[in-house]
Amino acid sequence: MILQPWSHPSSAGLTLRGSHTPPSGKPVLHFVHGNGFCGRTYEPLLELLGGDFDLFLSDVQGHGDSDHDGRFHGWHRTAELCVEAWQAQAPRFGPVPVFALGHSFGGVISALMMARNPDLFRGAVLLDPVLFPPAMMGLMALSDVVGLYSRNTLAQRARKRRRQWPDRKTAFSALHGRGMFKGWLDKALWAYVNHALKDHPDGSVELKCNPRLEAQIYGAFPRRLWATLKHLATPTLILYGTHTFPFLPQAVTRWSETNPAVTSRRMEGGHCFMQQDPAECARHIHSFVLERLSG
Repeated sequence: MILQPWSHPSSAGLTLRGSHTPPSGKPVLHFVHGNGFCGRTYEPLLELLGGDFDLFLSDVQGHGDSDHDGRFHGWHRTAELCVEAWQAQAPRFGPVPVFALGHSFGGVISALMMARNPDLFRGAVLLDPVLFPPAMMGLMALSDVVGLYSRNTLAQRARKRRRQWPDRKTAFSALHGRGMFKGWLDKALWAYVNHALKDHPDGSVELKCNPRLEAQIYGAFPRRLWATLKHLATPTLILYGTHTFPFLPQAVTRWSETNPAVTSRRMEGGHCFMQQDPAECARHIHSFVLERLSG
């Protein structure tokens, strides 16, 4: 898969970067990654999609090669910057259908993009988007008022994350089968090791996404999420894992039952099911997008 770099000096003062396949006139999949990852972490899945679609991989603040720029700008502002970056790059692809694709944090960012910009995408496939149920959002807001939410389990775990290894082979061995990487195909973990880590002159490698920024994202949440999602009218398919976060199926059910534009389907696997079985995930993405194109 051939990928070309792009960059965008954003209105927030930081430069966003990513990559895309050479424009060919095919429909475009606009992809946003999960927290702590980057677009090319998902290469096994993206390679299966690249034959039928052009790909645009958008790495958000502090991920991949995008600028860190201090503190996290927030979920809604991140979505605005992704829209800004895409609109600046879109002319090179021409007047082709564009579909949103996002995982986890990137799934919610994609949903926020669509809710505010209904004509941006023809449709969307959200992979295990971290949708918090309304009751949980209320607890988050209360905890945030008293300064506790930023200390949640995921944020604390991110702060303690190991960030450096002697080389990539050591990093692969240390991460294989552990934590969020459990069940990943080897080629998916290698994609993470090759693209989510940066080189140092001494030969060692380090996470591109600073664990402090990853923790800041986990310690924040998209305010007025459900009020925003209520306005989403873009046809959207949610794929979510059978062993995902306990709160997510409830939120997916609520959204799909209250919004006719949203449908959902369970996938075998965990929160990163697309890294465990990229072929099955790609099959559902293909089916959804081709149905929208023929409809």
